[in-house]
Parts: sequence; C-alpha cells; structure tokens
Amino acid sequence: MSEERPRVVVTGLGAVTPLGADVASTWSALLEGRSGIRALTEDWAGSVPVRIAGVAAVDPAGLLSASEARRLDRGEQLALVAAREAWRDAGAPEVDPARLGVVVGSGVGGITTILSAYETVRERGWRTLSPFTVPMLMPNGAAGWIGIELGAQAGVHATVSACSSGAESVGYAIAMIREGRADVVVAGGTEAAIHPMSLSAFAAMRAVSTRNHEPQRASRPFDRGRDGFVLGEGAGIVVLESEKHARARGARTYAVAAGAGYSADAHHIAQPEPTGAGVRLALRRALEGAGLTGADVRHINAHATSTPAGDVVETVAIKETIGTHPLVTATKSMTGHLLGGAGAVESIFTVLALHERVVPATINLDEPDDGVEVDVVRGQPRPLPGGQIAGLNHSFGFGGHNVAVVFTTL
Repeated sequence: MSEERPRVVVTGLGAVTPLGADVASTWSALLEGRSGIRALTEDWAGSVPVRIAGVAAVDPAGLLSASEARRLDRGEQLALVAAREAWRDAGAPEVDPARLGVVVGSGVGGITTILSAYETVRERGWRTLSPFTVPMLMPNGAAGWIGIELGAQAGVHATVSACSSGAESVGYAIAMIREGRADVVVAGGTEAAIHPMSLSAFAAMRAVSTRNHEPQRASRPFDRGRDGFVLGEGAGIVVLESEKHARARGARTYAVAAGAGYSADAHHIAQPEPTGAGVRLALRRALEGAGLTGADVRHINAHATSTPAGDVVETVAIKETIGTHPLVTATKSMTGHLLGGAGAVESIFTVLALHERVVPATINLDEPDDGVEVDVVRGQPRPLPGGQIAGLNHSFGFGGHNVAVVFTTL
C-alpha cells in the first residue's frame, strides 16, 4: 500500500440479521452453524410461491422510540439500530463533524413503504398518507437519518448497486478516508424487502428457492441441489477511521480495511458473465489497491447466493485469480440473501474471521457441484493461520456489478 495514503482501520461493528439482534449473537449463531431461515406465517404467505425467508431476529421497531419507528421504513429502522451499535462499539468517537461521513446503501430502498403507501392512496385517499412517506421510501433515507443523528458533515452518501450496495458503501468509505475527505466514516448497507410482491417477483425470475417444506435447508450455496437464493433482511454497519485518528484516541481496532476493487460485466441485467471475467477484474483491482497478492489472501467470504448460474462462476474466478488455498465460506447458507445489506454484513463476518482467526462453516453443502474446486469450509469452523493475512468479501449485483473488499489483520 502507498505510504502517502492514510491506513484505514475498522473500529466499530453493528448488525441486525436473521441470526441475531446484534453482532455478538449473530456471530455466535454463525459459528454454531444455525440457520436463520424460517417459514413465513403472515396471512399472505399461502398466496405466493415462496413461503420462507430470513426474517430479522428482532423487530427493529421495538428497539426504537415510538416516534422514530413511525417515521422510518423498516430498512431504515434496521440500519439505525445497527449504526447505534457500531457507534457504541467504536467508543462513540469524538470527531469534528466536518471530518465525519456516512455511506449506507440499499438495493431497493423503502419498497414496503412504497407498496403500502399505494394501497393507502387507493383505499383511503392521499390525505391519510404519512408526511414521512417520501423520506421513508428514499434509497438514501437510512444514510440520511444516520448522518443527522451523528451530525456527519463530511458527506452522506448512498450507494445503489443491487446486491453489491453494502460492499460498495464500505469501499466508498475507505476511499473517503484515503482521499482526506474524512477521518471517520460510518458505512454499510440495509434491506427489508420481505413482501409478497418481492417474493413473487423473484420467483417469476426463477431466482429464489421454492424449498418451502424445509426452510433451514433451502439456502444451499455450491451444492449440486441448490435451486435459488432465500430472501433475507437485515443491516450491517462498520465504523472506519484513519489509523492516525484511531490511535490518537486509543481506539480498539479489529482489522485494516485495505481496499476495494470494482468492475462491471456489461453482459446481462441479471445473469453473471459466464467466464467470470468481471469477477476476476474486481479481485485483481482490489488486491492491487491494497498492495497485496493472491498469496496473502487466506480467507474469502463468497457472494455464493445459492443460484445455479452464479456460484460456480465465482469459484472459477477465485481459483484463477487467487488460487485454491484460501478458506472459503458462504454465510448466506445461514442468513439468506440480504440484498443491499449482504455485502456489509458479510464484511463484518470477514473482519471477525480475521480478528478471531476462525472461518465459519457453510451449511447445507451435501454434494459440491461440478466446477467447485476451491476449499469450501463445511462441517465445522476452521482456524486461520497466525501472522499478517488478508480476507476478501465478494458482492455481486443485478446489473453486472462486481465488488471485492479486502481486509487484513493488524
């Protein structure tokens, strides 16, 4: 890494996921190999082809004041709860507001707010709409609310790149600090899209699993019997800061946020480019930006949604760009796919794997598909070696987005 650029470190973590109401409970469940997928019990569940999902382990509205809950979309609620945890975890750093930034993305924004508001207008008229409807449906709403709460004035941004939104937010935050725009940036992603329309739309694409009879075994990354992803909801937030700023205040640090790489497939709106060229390019750019080689990477949290088309392409790209030596895991086997929140939550998982030197196992991988020729951890978690090592988090999104974020041990 160039010595002219500030080194960026991770000092705070926050999450709400289908596995837990915070980072500690989520990470514990992950290491135990528990699934957060369950059968849906809502009245509408019987009318849609997909009746399973990764519902957040806690209702975020119950963790907020009544007035906050009323004016926030569920995705915004999840993000605010996770941001508060991350900020506390970082020690609530004192920072010049002009040097504090926020980058929090979402793949679809307040989709449930949009659908609910439409029904309200249709059934009861526009005068019954909440005055907060527009702020609730904006994709940048979560970033905006967090920025207001923290007083962030260096810039408040929202990345929107489908399922890579959360990872791109982390990458953008790293760049903000490296470029000297901020000393501290709160970054991540959120999504709350469990709704009959969303589930039906993904089913119409044949993108989601219809293994309704066994919810906890439905998300099967890399497995020969996989039949699509399982929709989940949640938020992941990290606090990033320059190492100089963190040291000056005596902050505890988890890892180094070493860089990110981006590319676009320019191939198809929903299908991955079949040779994995775009994935390889993002990986190479991430390593180059971090001043690393493939030999340094000992762990990868794969995007691995459990779709027939995507999983094998990703492993081929890993093998060709980095090799077969990293320990690979697919944590969506337990959380489901959190869409715009996935890359941020999985960045937290990557950071914790490096920090604690252990890789969670992929569950539901009974028979690896042909072409999966990387070292996928399954059965039990596996230890990582000592010394300075790197970990990667992959995220890809409809539209052909590819993002790779690199972290290293301290």
